[in-house]
Amino acid sequence: MSATTPIDPVKLDKLAQVAIKVGLQLAEGQDLVMTAPMTAAPLVRRITEHAYKAGAGLVTTFYSDEEATLARYKHANNASFDKAAGWLYKGMAEAFSNNAARLAIAGDNPMMLAGQDTDKVSRANRANSAAYRPALQKITGFDINWNIVSYPSPAWAKLVFPNDPEDIAVGKLADAIFAASRVDQDDPIAAWKAHNANLKQRWTWLNEMNFASLHYTGPGTDLTIGLADGHQWKGGASEAKNGITCNPNIPTEEVFTTPHKLRVDGHVAATKPLSHNGSLIEEMQARFEGGRLVELKARKGQDVFNKVLDTDEGGRRLGEVALVPHSSPISASGLLFFNTLYDENAACHIAMGQCYADCFVGGKTLAPEQIAAQGGNTSNIHIDWMIGSDKIDIDGIKDDGSIVPVFRKGEWA
Repeated sequence: MSATTPIDPVKLDKLAQVAIKVGLQLAEGQDLVMTAPMTAAPLVRRITEHAYKAGAGLVTTFYSDEEATLARYKHANNASFDKAAGWLYKGMAEAFSNNAARLAIAGDNPMMLAGQDTDKVSRANRANSAAYRPALQKITGFDINWNIVSYPSPAWAKLVFPNDPEDIAVGKLADAIFAASRVDQDDPIAAWKAHNANLKQRWTWLNEMNFASLHYTGPGTDLTIGLADGHQWKGGASEAKNGITCNPNIPTEEVFTTPHKLRVDGHVAATKPLSHNGSLIEEMQARFEGGRLVELKARKGQDVFNKVLDTDEGGRRLGEVALVPHSSPISASGLLFFNTLYDENAACHIAMGQCYADCFVGGKTLAPEQIAAQGGNTSNIHIDWMIGSDKIDIDGIKDDGSIVPVFRKGEWA
């Protein structure tokens, strides 16, 4: 670690290499579209360098700026919050249609919009979600290789480590990101190869079992999640429709599939807070009937989350179910990252909204109508929240009613 920066430059460079060589496996001549907060410029520059070394066609980066975002909420006229840059997302969708890869660097202040008018936040999100849909479909449909990595911005670091001076907090968050992303090891690419093989072992077993549903029991939880017809489990590295195998999320500890949008019943308690658009939603309790979330209570942030769920018809139905052991490295760190990419990899979770087309047998060739007929959900949102802990048991239920233990006390059975 140098005297001028709390972020280890060697590990930062390894993260950039992992993003290109593991996350994207960027192909010779392939363009790359990247989004990042301005604070992440040091990582953007290293990723760009490694992308061109790997033979990238053209790397284009779109930066976001917290101060500019807040200026909108302070000074924009009311009608502004029903608008979004549809032209930008159409351009991104066109780039993805032409086989550009997608890379997002997470690092914005998770609580940036705390204190802003929740109605304006909700409207802006709704407009943005609708405008982003053409590009999002290329990502959730797994048309292209895509990846998310993270950068430790000062505002995010101070949220995770509030009692430390800023430079110490940034250094600690950087180390946590590097450890979770496996770049604190001598050979991160070999480490990812071994990790992907372990995840593959898990999802191969689940696919062989071909459960009709999963039954969760624990404190505040008695929930049955029916799985979509012809679902398949995935995790770690996956092949996109363009033939490139990528690791969409770095870090990742999950294996996941598509639930049936009409076959979720019972009640479930969140086991970790959900940080969403400047709100911390705490101690959530939800009740499902016929696949729909019909009642949501929370000690804090209840109104905010209910508004988000009402974005569209599919917002109150599940699009993903994921299994993560309680002993995962991110859970073992004991940190709340205020960032779903990390926090979802600390516990079993579910996601409200859009499903992944790739989580169906033959999903790469299925039309949207077929995916819907098999139980796949459609929405402009996809929001993960955590329902796993060391007190949760999960059983797999087969078509004939037989029961197979999947998790006991938060660990693989």
